[in-house]
Parts: sequence; structure tokens; C-alpha cells
Amino acid sequence: MPVTQAFQEDFIMKKKGLSLFLASLMLTGVLAGCGATAATSGDKGTDAGASSKGSTPVVLNEVAHSIFYAPQYVAIENGYFEDEGINLKLVTGFGADKVMTALISGEAQIGFMGSESSIYAYNEGNSDYAVNFAQLTQRAGNFLVSRKLIDNFSWDMLKGTTILGGRAGGMPEMVLEYILKNNGIDISTDLEIVQNIDFGLTGGAFAGGQGDFTVEFEPHATALEKEGTGYVVASLGVDSGYVPYTAYSAKKSYIENNPEIIQSFTNALQKGMDYVGSHTPEEIATVIAPQFDGTQLQTITTIVSRYAAQDTWKENLIFEEDSFMLLQNILEEAGELPERVPYEALVTTEFAEQAVK
Repeated sequence: MPVTQAFQEDFIMKKKGLSLFLASLMLTGVLAGCGATAATSGDKGTDAGASSKGSTPVVLNEVAHSIFYAPQYVAIENGYFEDEGINLKLVTGFGADKVMTALISGEAQIGFMGSESSIYAYNEGNSDYAVNFAQLTQRAGNFLVSRKLIDNFSWDMLKGTTILGGRAGGMPEMVLEYILKNNGIDISTDLEIVQNIDFGLTGGAFAGGQGDFTVEFEPHATALEKEGTGYVVASLGVDSGYVPYTAYSAKKSYIENNPEIIQSFTNALQKGMDYVGSHTPEEIATVIAPQFDGTQLQTITTIVSRYAAQDTWKENLIFEEDSFMLLQNILEEAGELPERVPYEALVTTEFAEQAVK
């Protein structure tokens, strides 16, 4: 069996589908029925710098196409990759396992997904494993939506209720359980978490009458509010604390052989981060709007405002050790980490540090 095929099957089977859902749960922001436009196939069709003569082609495979990743799209739309000599082809993988497999097979030079995927790949024993070199988001990107308006929400209100959650082992589900446990809620006896609904369908199921609460990414949360079928009562990003939710990675060998490309890529991303940190949600929404055809500018602005308010994006791309340790703590509590991995093996900060100089 080919290595990439074996890796993908083992990755899915051993992790109970976790890699498929952990970062792809952020795919909610792009699936149909919630007002966002998704890349309907793998190729988003974005070539940043395609007109630059002599530019270096780089394939970036992102786990989902979501407003959650606004700084990346600012970098694309403002030509920052082109300025750095990179002809970027953006592909949406729709699942962390697919993104990781694209890296292993060489179909993509850079992957963007939940950084826990690199931990799983490392523990599988792959010698040319994925190394994280830039962290984009530092908060979970999903929200708790209630069927009823609640003025003063507290997590203990969930006792005795039914929640439409994520798949077992997925990062969003693990973050939810992490919050519940920290609030003294026994997830096995105090409430029911429905985990058998496909990720992109939870919003529709909730609108159709299932559950008392649902956990949704944007733009599903905003869409439910606009339809009057739900009310955002809590941010999992705020209540879980700072978590390295999504990061950029490349194969160890690619980083070693192409440090200048990784540096240029990181420089472009940092410019996107700088723009997001120094401009209003309205300005950011206007810039990234071409990435989300069919989504109203006002909706994009509302979502950007919500993510900005919870401090979703870092000031820089440096993947700190404390964040990596917290991530492993969450995985351990969820029973998904048989062996901890060394920070130094899976994270390099040299490119992100250079990008902010």
C-alpha cells in the first residue's frame, strides 16, 4: 500500500476520525446554508502573485475556508505574497487528515490546520513529519448558541440539556468538554452531547428543532441569530483561554531545504496580521470580501468584529511553548494523547521571530 494511503487510513482509524474533524470543524464558516461561499472543490482558485515574473510557486492547503482566518486572506488580497515573491495557490482540503496527507505526499508545500494534527503524525512515526512554523489563531473560533435568549448565561445552565456538539475526539468537541469540566459539569451524567450529526449540518439540525444548544462556527452562529432561531450566549474561545487552534506547517525536509521560501511566506502572513491589528473590522471585511462571494459585507463585518473582540488573532506568528503544552494538556484530558511530544521537535519559531523584526 502506498505510504500516503497507509498514513491517511491509519490517521483516520487510530484517531477515531479526530483529524478529519478537529480543524475541519471550522469548516462551518464555509458550508452551504449559512450564507458563506465555500471552495466547492479542493482548489479555491486563488493565485496570489500569479502575474509576478520569476515568483516561486507554493501550494497552501487550508483545512477550511473561513473568515476565522482573516489575516491570511488580507495577505492574499493585498498582494503581500506577491510582494514576497510567492505565487500562492490556495487549496481547501476540507479536513485535517487531507491536509496532512497532502503534505506527506508533496501535493502541498504548506499546510494550515489544527496543530494537534502534527502531534498525531509525529506519534505515528513518520520520519519526515510536519513542523509548525507559524501560529495564526490563538482562540477557539466557535460559539455556544441557545434556542432561547439568555441575558446572564452561566455554563451550569447546561445541566439537564441537550447540546449539538462535535464528533468525539475533534478539537472543538475537546475544547467544549474542557470548558464543561472546568465549570464542574460531568459530561457523562449532567447533560447530553449529540455527536452523530455531520459537522456542516448541526446548524440546520438546530434550526429544525434538535437540541437546546448548539456549538457553531461562523457564519453559522450569526446566521442563526439573523434567522431568529438561535442566540449566541457564550464564546468557547473566551472561556477556554488561549489555545493554538490553527497553525502553518511544512515537512521537516521542506523547511530545511527551503528556508527562504518559508521566511517569505511568513513575512507575508505577518503583514496580514499587522493589517488586521491596525484596521477596523469594516476595513478588514472590505479587503477579504472577494474571498467570500455571496456573503453580504455587513455579515462579514459582524463576524470579523466578533472574532476581533475575543482576541482571536495574535500580534505575531510565534508559536509559544506554553500554548503547545496547553494543547497537549487538552488532548491528554480527552484521552487522545498516548504520548507527549517535544516542543522543539514540532515547532520552530525562527521564521516568525524574523518576520516581526
